[in-house]
Amino acid sequence: MVDAYGSASHETVRLETVRKIYTRGENSVAALAGVTVGFHQGTFTAVMGPSGSGKSTLLHCAAGLDRPTSGQVFLEGTDLSSLSEKKLTLMRRDRIGFIFQAFNLMPALTVRQNVVLPLQLAGRKPKKAFVDEVIGRVGLGDRQGHRPSELSGGQQQRVAIARALVTQPSVVFADEPTGALDTRTARDVLTLLRESVHVSGQTIVMVTHDPVAASFADRVVFLADGQIASELHRPTAAAVAEQMTHLSDAVAPVAVAAGSV
Repeated sequence: MVDAYGSASHETVRLETVRKIYTRGENSVAALAGVTVGFHQGTFTAVMGPSGSGKSTLLHCAAGLDRPTSGQVFLEGTDLSSLSEKKLTLMRRDRIGFIFQAFNLMPALTVRQNVVLPLQLAGRKPKKAFVDEVIGRVGLGDRQGHRPSELSGGQQQRVAIARALVTQPSVVFADEPTGALDTRTARDVLTLLRESVHVSGQTIVMVTHDPVAASFADRVVFLADGQIASELHRPTAAAVAEQMTHLSDAVAPVAVAAGSV
């Protein structure tokens, strides 16, 4: 497989004909209606679409946070549906990183303590040199003893990124990681994510509503009605914005007839 930059790569994550049905009372809604898509090693993919198009559901299924109603999700060739809850939890802990809009830092812990927390929870001894490298890479080498309340929003998101990278996961899923940041800080964070792809060969999948944020990615996958509507490679903010205008802002999830789930 060759990625957008001409480098050999394999699919770190693949969704194969994934459907996710939610039942609300007597009604069922298909948040994902048979999605097939892959995310290659060392690439940065943005996922976009109107509200209700299935973006968050795709992210949750791909990350093993939610099980599909049907179809398969593979992480480095392992079918997540074949794993017990315990093994799936271990897989998420060891092979998947998460970055959220809300940062989700522990307020009583320092920058360094927040970063190494996933390693400690996994029973892995943090390697000082590598932790220093990761914290330095996000530009917080001189803030390791500070607590979240002593940091700006952008700095807190940098801590969250370092925390996601320190376990050296196969893939990092980011859910609106710049949604709470100002424009300049958001660009800094997106540049940092872009660099982690180039420097570390990281695989990043990011849900966003912002065309400028999406332009930092190698590829943009557009969802509508719980299905892949289109893709853009080497996107520009203008091209992403134009593509979004072709997707209805009033897209409703696909209704499923009773008894068909």
